[in-house]
Amino acid sequence: MAETITFYTNPMSRGQIARWMLEEIGQPYEMILLDYDGGMKSADYLAINPMGKVPAIVHAGKVVTECAAICAYLADAFPTANLAPPTDKRADYYRWLFFAAGPVEAAVTNKALGFVVPEGRERMAGYGTFDHAINALESAVSGPAWICGDKFTAADVYVGSQVDWGLSFGTMPSRPAFEAYAARLRERPAYKRQKELDNALIAKMQKPA
Repeated sequence: MAETITFYTNPMSRGQIARWMLEEIGQPYEMILLDYDGGMKSADYLAINPMGKVPAIVHAGKVVTECAAICAYLADAFPTANLAPPTDKRADYYRWLFFAAGPVEAAVTNKALGFVVPEGRERMAGYGTFDHAINALESAVSGPAWICGDKFTAADVYVGSQVDWGLSFGTMPSRPAFEAYAARLRERPAYKRQKELDNALIAKMQKPA
């Protein structure tokens, strides 16, 4: 699948997660930068993602949105990058990839917005309580290596981004397991390339005209 990957993003967005994954697979891609007020709401882009948000990729004529889906798709589309376990060993891979995209994302966002699940109504929320979700996440990253054991996978790109961002912006508590996991992630060459590229774009966007 050598077709060009088109990557729609803004460096001040979850597009950083998708770029990290793109850097991990090591395939060339075309980047299209969109601003929040214009480009993301244009008719052309809404035809790609009706949500009017980034990131999105287009590959082989197919659109993929949502960061967890982008990570999983790219791992499968480019198997030589070895970022997905064999299909019979994907239990932890799927479990924690979707846990981070569902309960963790919702719990962290709701807490940042000041929303607290009313006492006794925890079963109505997919994450129960913030502490329940974070404690479960901690269990996933408490080992000495990665989500799927000794092998780094696309699940680590997505789960790791949640942990890395949570620690950086204070939306997730600092715990030894989280700090150690984030430290391992930050040593990856693809992570460093992503940060260098996106930080340069942010600096350029913030530079006075």
